Amino acid sequence: MSGWSNGTYNESYTSFLLMGFPGMQEARALLVLPFLSLYLVILFTNALVIHTVASQRSLHQPMYLLIALLLAVNICAATTVVPPMLFSFSTRFNRISLPRCLGQMFCIYFLIVFDCNILLVMALDRYVAICYPLRYPEIVTGQLLAGLVVLAVTRSTSIVAPVVVLASRVRFCRSDVIRHFACEHMALMKLSCGDISLNKTVGLTVRIFNRVLDMLLLGASYSRIIHAAFRISSGGARSKALNTCGSHLLVIFTVYSSTMSSSIVYRVARTASQDVHNLLSAFYLLLPCLANPIIYGARTKEIRQHLVALFQRTQQQVFTEKPQSLPSNRELPG
Repeated sequence: MSGWSNGTYNESYTSFLLMGFPGMQEARALLVLPFLSLYLVILFTNALVIHTVASQRSLHQPMYLLIALLLAVNICAATTVVPPMLFSFSTRFNRISLPRCLGQMFCIYFLIVFDCNILLVMALDRYVAICYPLRYPEIVTGQLLAGLVVLAVTRSTSIVAPVVVLASRVRFCRSDVIRHFACEHMALMKLSCGDISLNKTVGLTVRIFNRVLDMLLLGASYSRIIHAAFRISSGGARSKALNTCGSHLLVIFTVYSSTMSSSIVYRVARTASQDVHNLLSAFYLLLPCLANPIIYGARTKEIRQHLVALFQRTQQQVFTEKPQSLPSNRELPG
């Protein structure tokens, strides 16, 4: 805590206790198994698709590289939240310093926004591929792709940094207990004393502006893509284009619906318990991480074919490596 400042006692907590699910303090250990299982599934499914894209030279194309980048962000997002939460559940050591809290807050929101920005880059890639197929190789180059990813990182940072910087200037004197499993912005702001109207205004404005602008860009892009796809004369090419767009649109729906539903419920269902709000936060953080690799692995034909081939090779290796049966008595050496 800070001490005397300008003749007044300016007390502000510099470390906090993350409570996780306050209503389940006696049963915290029971939460370890489901969240650990979910985390391992997220790691396995995302890493499997990333490995498939990285190991197959035929998949070293912009669309598949962007899918691999999106899934890598999923792993980072889940790792930012779940391991510290599991550690606190199992050991009850869940105190976090203010700098670490702000760092975790930045990482969580940066990865969420970066995830959405990658979806915008993927929409642009599909727009060029379907609307200008003959010029696609000369337009979407490795240099352009790298520049767009750098732009996505810069945009994500510029959106999230003001919220975190404003949070770092707040005095926290109400309590040192965060009734959440992570340093979520509003959960931390509830501990503040003084006027935080600017923090709330900036946070809400940034979120609404970012979501509305993204939805407008995505809507304009995919409406042009779908219109161009229906004009393709070849039935097979049209079906492939629509199937690829369908996968991307399903991922977009999963990402945006989970974030928006959590925000709406957080503001509407104020009578719900803190555990319900925390569960919804876990839902919107982890659902895309779980759903995205399944969507791309099942719906993207090229990735699905390589995954099936990988499983078949693995099964063959398992069968060939089984120990040979022991010889019969008549075959035993005399």
